[in-house]
Amino acid sequence: MKNLISIILLVTFIFVQVSAAQSKENKSRTSKSSKTKVTFIELGSVNCVPCKMMQPVMKAIEEKYGDQVKVVFYDVWTKEQKQYAQIYKIKLIPTQVFLDENGKEFHRHEGFYPEAEIDKLLQGKGLKPKS
Repeated sequence: MKNLISIILLVTFIFVQVSAAQSKENKSRTSKSSKTKVTFIELGSVNCVPCKMMQPVMKAIEEKYGDQVKVVFYDVWTKEQKQYAQIYKIKLIPTQVFLDENGKEFHRHEGFYPEAEIDKLLQGKGLKPKS
């Protein structure tokens, strides 16, 4: 009988520890993802001149807004990432797609997109550049 009680207590202890760890991990994920207010998706190619011109713009936006913006680049001329051209129904490259924190598209632009214009868009959504 004592062995059975010991086993039940041990199993209960392990269950409580695992549940606490999972809860802590979920809270950590939520707090990190809640910082991201906009996902900036760049659909282009490393072999396209206007797309290459977007690379420093994407880097600057990433540095300027930190965790508030997640910048994603898909090279739609590669076999592995070609599917994203279909998913986002793009007509030409580069194309920029902006998603809100719920993953809903709120803005799309085709061609080279100057950093100053992206700044206006993001600040209009309430994002603030890091100091």
